[in-house]
Amino acid sequence: MAKSKSAYFCQNCGYESPKWMGQCPSCKQWNSFVEEVVEKTNSKVPEWRSTTTTGNTKRANKAAIIHEIVYQDESRILTPDQEFNRVLGGGIVPGSLVLIGGEPGIGKSTLMLQLALSIPQVKTLYISGEESEQQIKMRAERLSQSSKANCYILTETSTQNIFKQIETVQPNVIVIDSIQTLHSAQIESAPGSVSQVRECTAELLRFAKETSTPVFIVGHITKDGSIAGPKVLEHMVDTVLQFEGDRHHVYRILRAVKNRFGSASELGIYEMQGSGLREVSNPSEIMISQRDEPVSGVSIAAMLEGMRPMMIEVQALVSNSAFGTAQRSSTGYDTKRLNMLLAVLEKRFGFRLSAQDVFLNIAGGLRVEDPAIDLAVVVAIISSQQDIPIRSNLTFAGEVGLSGEIRAVNRIEQRIQEAEKLGFDGIFISKFNTKGLDAKKYNIAIRPVAKLEDIFNALFG
Repeated sequence: MAKSKSAYFCQNCGYESPKWMGQCPSCKQWNSFVEEVVEKTNSKVPEWRSTTTTGNTKRANKAAIIHEIVYQDESRILTPDQEFNRVLGGGIVPGSLVLIGGEPGIGKSTLMLQLALSIPQVKTLYISGEESEQQIKMRAERLSQSSKANCYILTETSTQNIFKQIETVQPNVIVIDSIQTLHSAQIESAPGSVSQVRECTAELLRFAKETSTPVFIVGHITKDGSIAGPKVLEHMVDTVLQFEGDRHHVYRILRAVKNRFGSASELGIYEMQGSGLREVSNPSEIMISQRDEPVSGVSIAAMLEGMRPMMIEVQALVSNSAFGTAQRSSTGYDTKRLNMLLAVLEKRFGFRLSAQDVFLNIAGGLRVEDPAIDLAVVVAIISSQQDIPIRSNLTFAGEVGLSGEIRAVNRIEQRIQEAEKLGFDGIFISKFNTKGLDAKKYNIAIRPVAKLEDIFNALFG
């Protein structure tokens, strides 16, 4: 029996210390250290490490000069889910370790089970430590994909037993739901603790790299939105995906936070239905509501969500304040940036908004951080205050500066092409975006403006 020792771990960031400390020197959190008994055992090599599986690759143990290294494209596993393929960078990479985080009840397990059932040409092992086999079967029947699936179900939390079943089944893809429920016999601490999560992830990482088997692990998140467990967990894996959305809305966003095999700016959009998650291939048509008559306070913004251009509807409501202090409220948009734009309108252009309540909403439940929607926000606010509707066939793309100038935004060609594809007649952009832009190849009127007063004169006279 090896000598056991105790260590103190920060529950917030995973910092390890031989003694208890009041404040974590890494993340500066107070009273976040917990004691865990860590036992180092001279365990045998896991059985899967001594077996030879198809596609095993031996890692080089000698230094090689870079121009002599032969590069080979990875043969990715393509799934029927085009949104999932886009987020991963073109499909599932063999030997990759993918971490998927999200709020409770947002649909992480549904997404992973739907993935496991949708690729019948690939043998998949779905390991659950939270649900029984009957519960998983019930969900699979609801997804209506279990009849042709080549998917095995295992309800187990011990990593030693899991690797024995992996050796028996020989799967091509493995799904772990969730990493916080697993425990390893090499660590004497409770499942979900910092040391257990780190050790179990390390075992799965070694397995994935040595057998070229892709592994998906589901992770819980804390109340502040970060993935539970040590921060080193996100550094160990190859890809970190965030599954987010509002449970009161039907739309979900799968966002790549980190991706070693593709762009970290991609995202996929899904619609939650009774039969599972449905891909949304053209989100612009969903984010823009259809109205019979023009309404003031509504404008359309040409934004980029990751690498994908889309049109979203910005709704504003300006009313006289019934109390001494005016209210400022925004849904899906940064409140501090809203206050800055209101200050620019009042200081530079004389709009008296300090005594009026301003409410802003991004339709569809999206959370937008693209500064290119500033112009649409300002136009919607003035449209609501003046009670003058904006024509529904106009869209806006521009960042507003503190002096009222309209600054250039990135990838303006993609925004213009998306607006043209959806049938818009005109788009207002910054005149600094027109350098090198060939407006003749577009069937949409491109209207460059330099300051906010130019666009006010064009829209409101």
